[in-house]
Amino acid sequence: MNSMTFEKLQYNELKGIVKSYCVSGLGKNRIDKLKPSTSMKVVKNRLNETTEARAILDAVGNVPFLGVSNIESIIQNLEKGMILDPSDLVSVSDFLRGCRKIKKFMLDKVFFAPVIASYANSMSEFKHVEEEVDFSIKGNRIDSAASKELRRIRKNIDSVEEKIKDRLNKYLSNSTNKKYIQEFFISKKDDRYTIPIKASFKNQVLGTIIEVSSKGSTVFIEPNTVTKLNGELAILKAEEAIEEYQILAALSGMILENLDDIKINLDLISQYDMVFAKAKFSKHIDGIEPNLNDIGYIKLVSCKHPLLSGDVVPLHFEIGEDYRSLIVTGPNAGGKTIVLKTIGLVTLATMSGFHITADKETEISVFENIFVDIGDNQSIENALSTFSSHMKNLSEIMSVSNNHSLLLFDEIGSGTEPNEGAAIAISILEEFYHMGCITVATTHYGEIKRFSEMHNDFMNAAMQFNSETLEPKYKLMIGKSGESNALWISKKMNIRENVLQRAKEYMGNKEYQLDMVNEGKIRKPKISNEKTKEKYEFKKGDRVKLLDHNDYGIVYKEIDNFNQVVVFYNGEFINVNEKRLALEVRAQELYPEGYDLETLFIDYHTRKMQHDIERGSKKALRKIQKEIRKNKD
Repeated sequence: MNSMTFEKLQYNELKGIVKSYCVSGLGKNRIDKLKPSTSMKVVKNRLNETTEARAILDAVGNVPFLGVSNIESIIQNLEKGMILDPSDLVSVSDFLRGCRKIKKFMLDKVFFAPVIASYANSMSEFKHVEEEVDFSIKGNRIDSAASKELRRIRKNIDSVEEKIKDRLNKYLSNSTNKKYIQEFFISKKDDRYTIPIKASFKNQVLGTIIEVSSKGSTVFIEPNTVTKLNGELAILKAEEAIEEYQILAALSGMILENLDDIKINLDLISQYDMVFAKAKFSKHIDGIEPNLNDIGYIKLVSCKHPLLSGDVVPLHFEIGEDYRSLIVTGPNAGGKTIVLKTIGLVTLATMSGFHITADKETEISVFENIFVDIGDNQSIENALSTFSSHMKNLSEIMSVSNNHSLLLFDEIGSGTEPNEGAAIAISILEEFYHMGCITVATTHYGEIKRFSEMHNDFMNAAMQFNSETLEPKYKLMIGKSGESNALWISKKMNIRENVLQRAKEYMGNKEYQLDMVNEGKIRKPKISNEKTKEKYEFKKGDRVKLLDHNDYGIVYKEIDNFNQVVVFYNGEFINVNEKRLALEVRAQELYPEGYDLETLFIDYHTRKMQHDIERGSKKALRKIQKEIRKNKD
């Protein structure tokens, strides 16, 4: 078993619920450390403990855990040589008293619970320690009666304090001192008795300044009349602290002497707290102790998932006797994954000593390993796809599984091309079968289902599906694969029967109908009698879009025999296939009637020269003659 098994099957969540029934941190720590046992003997003992504790609860209702708390940290401090303070000593005393009551309670329950009652025989009683602590400490304070010396010292302290208060009260009531006093009361500062004096008179009052207020307006002065008495009081307080330390040290030493036996009590109380937490959980879910085996046989009768409450459809399931591998098919959200989780979690719960909700005919096998492949484990960090992550997990499981392993696979082979996924899934299931594993796998692949039907040691199961309402019933039917839910849904949606029949044939043998049918049977669309719309022929002067350039030009020469159109674009004439042109605006829409389209393709200077010659410009004539002479030269 690994952390993924616990995580996917929600084992820690189950432990959290059981832990909530503990009355102390001792039991909670015990459950935190609890793991499923692979030993048949240990599991039997764990379940018997829970059963006996449940019998006690059913008979008397509750267990007297009052006063029992986790004193492990106190014990650790003692072992380090520390002297316990009064509150710690009280906690230890309460714990020992609780142990004594639990011991008496359990020894009286031998009839109901002979095994767990016998544990109490190993529990020690420390009534003398309880009495010493209770006598010496009251209200988390060392009582004066703890020793004669402490009583004497405290009596002297009380006497000195009375004298100090009398003298200070006389000082306050003296009218001469009235103008110096800020407030008329006695204030204790750093275990010394003082009078609040106005700061402006601090040098006029005989005494010692003990403290100054935050604003500086008041000083707390110990008058000279009580200085000697305050000194005596300080000495007595020091003597009191020494005596108190000796008393605490004596009580701590008494506990330290019995530390080994107290640790045994601590262990037994934590065990009792955990066992009765399991029993309370059992009572809450109306749980039972299932029968046990270690041969891989599982039989669940009216079993419910431990974490599901309310109206849950009970699971009936069996594997490990007539077949060792079960293939479960069914619709999405039909309960296949819950089946796997229920099988896995009730097995982990049983191996941890928890009762489960089921009939008494239920039987659970103790496995060395339980492995799961449930959910999408794809990893961004490791760049693993869903299929890759499944294969990685299955590879790791294959390397550590044996014939005492329970394997639970959800949608095995999914996440890749269906034919390849089904083939690799079948091969993996076959390998685990040869290894002797108990395997339960869910799938949508028909090929895996067919393999299971052919294999003598495999069995099919299906999640029941209501063919009328198209809703899952969350009920597992072993030995029955049923028709495809896709076909049921299609039929419900009124797909033609011949289409569904062909689909069934294709699912069975993959022999598709590839022959061409008679021409007359094919329903071709009727050809319209309307004339096909004439294709536009580009005209000179049309503004067109050149699709390859995403720009515009002007048609210069219309289409030739090679479907080429000459277009004037960026001062050049280029040939463009008509299919690479789109009409933007027709020439007749762009230019007035009789417009000379040739001017569109002659630049401005050429047009101006022609115009000047036509009107007889001498300047233009001279320019032409100059060009002729230049060409001759």
